Amino acid sequence: MYTIREGKKEDLPQVLKLIQELAVYEKAPNEVINTVEMMEKDGFGPNPVFSFFVAVKNATNEIIGTSIFYYRYSTWKGKRIYLEDLVVTESERGNGAGKLLFDRTLQKTLEDNCSGMTWQVLDWNTPAINFYEKYGADLDAGWINCNLQEAEIRKLFQMQ
Repeated sequence: MYTIREGKKEDLPQVLKLIQELAVYEKAPNEVINTVEMMEKDGFGPNPVFSFFVAVKNATNEIIGTSIFYYRYSTWKGKRIYLEDLVVTESERGNGAGKLLFDRTLQKTLEDNCSGMTWQVLDWNTPAINFYEKYGADLDAGWINCNLQEAEIRKLFQMQ
């Protein structure tokens, strides 16, 4: 039904559409500032900072899902994969593509000798939480996400 493969540069327009669909689902459609050009540079330039797998629907050869990840370093655990996003288009959810993508990313974790995989899930996203709980994932609510955007950082340094 689906083929999971490594993402290619020519997949990026469809992957960005999936990211935008996820942003709508997460009630933050205006937060996406990423572009295909940025993704080309960041994923396929001289210093790639992310990788991805895609789920292709065999019947239509259409990309219907993606797993976007990168390596991070934990001072406690060492090298780990950080799963930035796991996205399956709404019409294909519940048909197994998400499991195939997640499993492939877990396999990559082992292939690359990582100590584990880390990711986040919104506390109101019950379907995703249920999905991760089936794997026995540790859902740690004790951490608070912290972010500063580029404009905020620039403003901080202009004040000094």
